[in-house]
Amino acid sequence: MASGEISERGRVLLKTLVERHIRDGQPVGSGTLLKEAGLPVSAATIRNVMSDLEEQGYLHSPHTSAGRVPTAMGYRLFVDSMLQVQPLEDQAVLALRAQLNPDKSSSELVQSASSLLASISAQAGLVTVPRQEANQLRQVEFLPLSGDRVLVILVINEREVQNRIIHTQRQFSAEQLREAAAMVNQRFAGQALHRVQERILREMQEARSQIDSYLEASLDLASQALDQGDSPDEYVMTGESRMLGNATAEEMLKLRELFDAFEQKKDLLHLLERCTRAQGVQIFIGEEAGYEVFGDYSVVTAPYSDGIRTLGVLGVIGPTRMAYERVIPIVDVTARMLSSALSG
Repeated sequence: MASGEISERGRVLLKTLVERHIRDGQPVGSGTLLKEAGLPVSAATIRNVMSDLEEQGYLHSPHTSAGRVPTAMGYRLFVDSMLQVQPLEDQAVLALRAQLNPDKSSSELVQSASSLLASISAQAGLVTVPRQEANQLRQVEFLPLSGDRVLVILVINEREVQNRIIHTQRQFSAEQLREAAAMVNQRFAGQALHRVQERILREMQEARSQIDSYLEASLDLASQALDQGDSPDEYVMTGESRMLGNATAEEMLKLRELFDAFEQKKDLLHLLERCTRAQGVQIFIGEEAGYEVFGDYSVVTAPYSDGIRTLGVLGVIGPTRMAYERVIPIVDVTARMLSSALSG
């Protein structure tokens, strides 16, 4: 229903009710609205207007109270046409600038961004790990250890360094390892990691047909070194305990279902994937997310990039009564600063 179908008096009362519900999480009665709205009307008039808003779908009455709370539709109208977004506090900006340092690796930046979102918003902050296709091989180095173990030093993109130990099917001398690293760097540097792995596996098949055991062994070494695992679509979440600390007794029961969904990950990852294809801040209120478990929660997201392509998405999850005027700029500025750090 269009916002124009609500009277100005109804808009004032809805805005007042939403703001009060965000503050204390309790149903709001006509007496409270009479005091806070500042309208020169009677309590009976306010009750009539609240009844109209309930019939239109903007409010509903919990069975345990005579007061009313906003519906997802009421919150949507509030966010779209009544909300006054506040500039992010200087202290929060300084914290973001200090922690989202371009000298950090991408994995460190993702962890920092998630923690900052949680601490500044007092909700749960999440950041998806950069897409695998965004990871490019810069350089690899192999160093011999005892037995069949090899230390792999992997440089991804511009700054991220990963160290790992792999076990090989045969022993390599230091010179053979240098030659294998030189081959990989010469042939594959600058390419996306998952493309490099595809090419290596293809060349391993060709090496077998040519009965070149040393080449096959070198390619197998490279394949193990570049293996990034089978679950690229992951995310880092911080601050679930903050949601518990801010929850009412009724919300605690629903949080348990939400946390179960976090463990399953499927629904949340699907929602976040939708967000990577959008531009700017996206706000999903309650059932707008498309999943029943999010019925009493809102998700505020924004994509982040390396200046060239979208790498992932970050955001805040909290109850529908979250302080949108603060959360929206927090998500927006964090996405911009993370993008800046990743683009160097």
